[in-house]
Amino acid sequence: MVANHSHPAYVRLGAETVAKRAAELQAMMHSCRLCPHECNVNRLGGEIGLCRVGDSPKVSSFGPHFGEETPLVGRCGSGTIFLTCCNLRCLFCQNYDISQLDRGDEVTTERLAEMMLNLQTQGCHNINWVTPTHQVPVLVEGTRIALERGLNLPIVYNCGGYESVETLGLLDGIVDIYMPDAKYGDSEVGAKLSGAKFYWERCREALAEMHRQVGDLEIDAEGVARRGLLVRHLVLPENLAKTEIVMEYIASLSQDTYVNVMAQYRPQHRAYEVDDLARHITKQEFEWAVQMALDAGLHRLDKRWAGL
Repeated sequence: MVANHSHPAYVRLGAETVAKRAAELQAMMHSCRLCPHECNVNRLGGEIGLCRVGDSPKVSSFGPHFGEETPLVGRCGSGTIFLTCCNLRCLFCQNYDISQLDRGDEVTTERLAEMMLNLQTQGCHNINWVTPTHQVPVLVEGTRIALERGLNLPIVYNCGGYESVETLGLLDGIVDIYMPDAKYGDSEVGAKLSGAKFYWERCREALAEMHRQVGDLEIDAEGVARRGLLVRHLVLPENLAKTEIVMEYIASLSQDTYVNVMAQYRPQHRAYEVDDLARHITKQEFEWAVQMALDAGLHRLDKRWAGL
C-alpha cells in the first residue's frame, strides 16, 4: 500500500489547532484522566498519580533507532524519544529501568521540541514517541513549537495499548502512525501482569479508534511507513497473552492490518514472580502464534523468530 499523504497530519492541521489540542489535553491533567486509570490527581498542581510524572516532560534518551520495525527504520532510522515512566506495571518489562525505575531527566517543552528537530536534522524518517500515554499534553505542545520551526516528519505513537479514547480523539489529525501493543486478549491477565483493569476492553476500544483515524499502514515507494496502524503482539509462554483472541479482534478491524508477532520475550524485571513467565518461549509457541494470525486472515505479518 503506497502512501499518498504529502505532509504529516499535524502540518495539515496547523499550529493554531495543535496548540488548542495541547491546551485541551493539559486541562485533562487538573484531575488526570489521560489514561484508563483515571487517577484524578491534579498533576498541574504538583500531585502525582500512578505514572509518577508531573506536568513537565521527563525523557530517558533520544536518537535514531534501528531496532524498530522495518517500515519505521528505513535507511536512516526511527527518531525515538524514550519517555520516562509508564501507565502500565508489566512484571516482565524489558525496559523496566526506564518505565519502572524512572531513569530519565525532567526537561522543558522547549527542549522536547529541540529533540524532535535534532532527529529531523539527523535524517530520521519519523518522530517516534515511545511510551507517550502519560505525557501526551507536553508532547503535543512540543510538536507545536517544533512545527513552527520547520518540523515535517510523521509522528509515531508507540504505546502499550492501554489508552483512553477521549485522549486519542484529541490526537486525531496529529498522530500519523499508531503503534500500540495488543498485550493480552484477557483482562484478568492484564490486571495480574500489568496492573491494568479492563485491559482488553480498553485496548479494543483504542485499536478501533486508532484504525478509524489513520486506517491501514501505508508505505511509500522507498518502503517507509507514512501513515496508518501497526500493531505489536508479544508472544508469551503458555499462551498467557491469549493470542488467538487478539488476532481475531485485529482482523475484525481489517485483515490488512500490519502486525508484528514478536518472539523476543525473555524473563526480566519481576517475571520470576509468576511461574509461567519464568522461561523463554519455544519456537513451537511462536509458530503457533503466527498460525493464529494467519488463521484469522491477517497477512501483513512481521514474524521473525529470534532464535532464543
